[in-house]
Amino acid sequence: MLIVRHLGVEVYGQYAAVLAFGGMFVFIADLGLAPYAVRQVARWRDVPGGLELTKGLYADVLVLRIVLAVVAAILLVAAAWLSGRPPVMIGAIALGAVGLVMYGVEGASESMLAGFERLDLSSGAKVLQQAAFVLVGAATLWLAVGYYGLIVGNLIGIALLTYLCWRAASRLGIEPRGVVVRRWPALLRASVPFGVIGFTLGLSYKFDSVLLNLFRGDAETGYYNAAYSLVFSAVVLSNVLNTALYPSLTRQATVAPLLLPSIYERALRYLMVLALPLAAGVWALADPFVRFLFTASYVQAVPALQIVIWAVPLMFASEFLGYVVVIAGKEQRVARAVVISTGVNVVLNLVLVPRFGFVAAAVMTVVTEAVLVGQYVLLLHDQLRRVDLGRSLLRPAIAALLMGALLRLLPAPLPVAVALGAVTYGALLLVLGVAGYDEWRFIRGLRQPALTVTEG
Repeated sequence: MLIVRHLGVEVYGQYAAVLAFGGMFVFIADLGLAPYAVRQVARWRDVPGGLELTKGLYADVLVLRIVLAVVAAILLVAAAWLSGRPPVMIGAIALGAVGLVMYGVEGASESMLAGFERLDLSSGAKVLQQAAFVLVGAATLWLAVGYYGLIVGNLIGIALLTYLCWRAASRLGIEPRGVVVRRWPALLRASVPFGVIGFTLGLSYKFDSVLLNLFRGDAETGYYNAAYSLVFSAVVLSNVLNTALYPSLTRQATVAPLLLPSIYERALRYLMVLALPLAAGVWALADPFVRFLFTASYVQAVPALQIVIWAVPLMFASEFLGYVVVIAGKEQRVARAVVISTGVNVVLNLVLVPRFGFVAAAVMTVVTEAVLVGQYVLLLHDQLRRVDLGRSLLRPAIAALLMGALLRLLPAPLPVAVALGAVTYGALLLVLGVAGYDEWRFIRGLRQPALTVTEG
């Protein structure tokens, strides 16, 4: 909110384009090593000698990610220069590329913590990272030094996060040990499907912003990214749940696979219960939301927001279903599905965005996610037959749409409308049988003691 309001439409559009350029090259700095490492560590955790295997993997992933980060930084700056970006943007992109190297160390350490389900440690570090960015970023906005100050603030936050994740892994006895270069080709081959997933997802999320900046200018890029930023703020909820579930479900698939269908049904239902009212509520209240969050100068972003917000439930579903396929060891199929959906995104954006601008970009974002979800549904046809889609999807959708219709028909001040929508939606969930005592008992039992790392 502060960044969007203080930079103004055009400067914010340029800042968003800088971030989009960087986002398209992040995959090179990882190539799928992080999700692959999480899965391997989760599998090795309970086997004899697993800790030593983990330390070796940690060492290889750490060095590989640093090397890849340097390569990614060079390619990123070269791409910005070759595409004719202004010198001020090229400088900002080069400065931000420093963070890729730090993320190499941080990402390797965080994957070790995630594999041992110590998300409490990595999430605590991320809170401190964001606090540092907010403090430094707010100071730079107050001093009016432009978005270079925001990039510096982000680098300070990344440096803090890197140190905290490294220290947390070391204190748990997880230290890199024994880099073996001859293992790298096999490691990279195993991680390639994850890398393809990361690249194509990054491309589908960032390509439209880069294209808007190239063909439609900074202002339209700013309007679109103001709306798009709300989508990614909402998707944080999905990331939280799926990041926590991934190592746990990977382990569950090994020790008790028969329990997975019931867990999948519950997880999908909770994701839809969160995502659908967000989409319907923001659709109904898009104009007052934009005016409240970003000021009336961004009112042109309202049509894009009313469209792109419907990507939220699709993103919730696609991320979760993608993890389900990966847990089954079929990451190649996930990679193929993401390549297809991203191909649709790139081709249609190239055709439509230069002519129709940010509204076309918003439509293509929703279409891309729908294509991806459709492919996952086909891949998981057998598993989804055992899921009660009526309770998991149809009933929450009915409740959300009724709530959205009510908010459209009964205009009210924004705080009153939000409160009315929350109460209405909660009541409809109870009436339709989506939520009940089982959910209350489940929520009370969510907190479990943190696991410790032990050999064997």
